[in-house]
Amino acid sequence: MDQIIKDLDKKMVFIVGPRQVGKTWIAKEIGKKYARVSYLNYDSFEDREIIQTKTWHRNSDLVIFDELHKMAEWKNYLKGIYDTKKEAVQILVTGSARLDTFRKAGDSLAGRFFRHRLLPFSLSEVKQTGNEISIEHFFERGGFPEPFLSISNIDAKRWRSQYIDDLIRTDILDFGHIHNLRAIQIIFELLRRNTGSPVSYASIARDVQLSPTTIMKYIDILEALYIVFKVTPYSRNIARSILKEPKIYFYDTGLVIGDEGKKLENHVAVSLLKNVFARIDCLGESNSLHYLRTKEGKEVDFCLTRDGNIETVIEIKLSDSNLSANLNYFCGKYSLNGLQLVKNIDRERSIHTIDILSAESYLQGLFL
Repeated sequence: MDQIIKDLDKKMVFIVGPRQVGKTWIAKEIGKKYARVSYLNYDSFEDREIIQTKTWHRNSDLVIFDELHKMAEWKNYLKGIYDTKKEAVQILVTGSARLDTFRKAGDSLAGRFFRHRLLPFSLSEVKQTGNEISIEHFFERGGFPEPFLSISNIDAKRWRSQYIDDLIRTDILDFGHIHNLRAIQIIFELLRRNTGSPVSYASIARDVQLSPTTIMKYIDILEALYIVFKVTPYSRNIARSILKEPKIYFYDTGLVIGDEGKKLENHVAVSLLKNVFARIDCLGESNSLHYLRTKEGKEVDFCLTRDGNIETVIEIKLSDSNLSANLNYFCGKYSLNGLQLVKNIDRERSIHTIDILSAESYLQGLFL
């Protein structure tokens, strides 16, 4: 919140992230720091009319636009508001779709905003509050506020069931102008059961009886709405890392169907991505998250890059503390620093340039 308030003094601020992750809550909490706030939600008919006619209170020192990306020509609208506003007026925008989904040549908002991506809770955030929450809690509940904080697992399951229904029947169909509800449901369920595996668009296309191009479009929509995210293979300076299939993960670990190993990998993926986004949005670093895989099938779960170069390669293990042969291969061949994160670990140790660490302890120490 402190970072966002500082940024509001300089430019517009966009808070983006998944549905029900807390964007509106944090926007309203920030609004409490101001004397006169106008909160306008584009999903509200009354607020939509105020937005379109620009008739909010003219003495407002903060204007909050919620879900404005649903408005036609919203970028040009905001550009006009920003370029003609009084200097003292600050603008905060929230939305549950990625900004880069709407980017085209000559982006009218270039240079006029800071972006902050709000993702689900992480072990690092929980530790900063002084609370002790186990990693298993994230496997069961995910990191979204309502199920995470629910008193019972039943309430969390009820929330998730409604959440899935809202995503498919409202957000996805409206966002993509898609009417093939059955196809979206099948793709969604297939991804839930194959989390962390390289995606074969051709294979999914055969299951759903649609073209690979259509499958790719549907998955892009799931990604644009912050439901899933892709981790693509890294290839720069890594010979023969030529497979292009991305791996798909869910922002909500509670959506993953599979064993504890799959849920651990998804949770780590979300945590690493959250760390990458925070470093980009708050520190201006050029970071990214990828995985490594050679033509021969040697694979490491993740690699963190900065300025296009690998900083760390990471392998995830549920309980095997023996050094991963693939991790050892990549670190030795390309002189890389490696991490093997183990959930059930007896002893942390180092072997050459590879640290074998407790997954929970490592995740607690991340920057967000």
